[in-house]
Amino acid sequence: MTDLHRATGDQLSAATLYALLSLRVNVFVVEQKCPYPELDGRDLRADTVHFWWQPGADMLSYLRLLTEPDGSARIGRVCTAPAARGTGLGTRLMAAAMAEIGDRDAVLDAQVQVQGMYARWGFQPLGEPFDDDGILHITMRRKAM
Repeated sequence: MTDLHRATGDQLSAATLYALLSLRVNVFVVEQKCPYPELDGRDLRADTVHFWWQPGADMLSYLRLLTEPDGSARIGRVCTAPAARGTGLGTRLMAAAMAEIGDRDAVLDAQVQVQGMYARWGFQPLGEPFDDDGILHITMRRKAM
């Protein structure tokens, strides 16, 4: 058994969905003070892939992989609980997501201060930074391999 988990939206249990939404809200809405519509209708779709790190009762890190209309991948909702930051969990989840993406185009909107993490995976800035709920982000793209 591994602490790294993967499920499509239609495979999520109610308890897992609750845990991932709780982590995301605690990080993005509460900690970062960004009230935004967290429930966007994409979490339960069969083509949405969720990755999370959960060694025990608590989900510690999470990311979501979407398929865009053009077939490219979109990485989003990347977050780690404050107590688990700096432990490499984000890197482990990115490795899993990149393996899933394979050679497809991929895009993400990175908080400016962590764009270096995504650059290690081949993502390059696209355009200028933009304000997203009071936090500077930049769109980054990795071309198909």
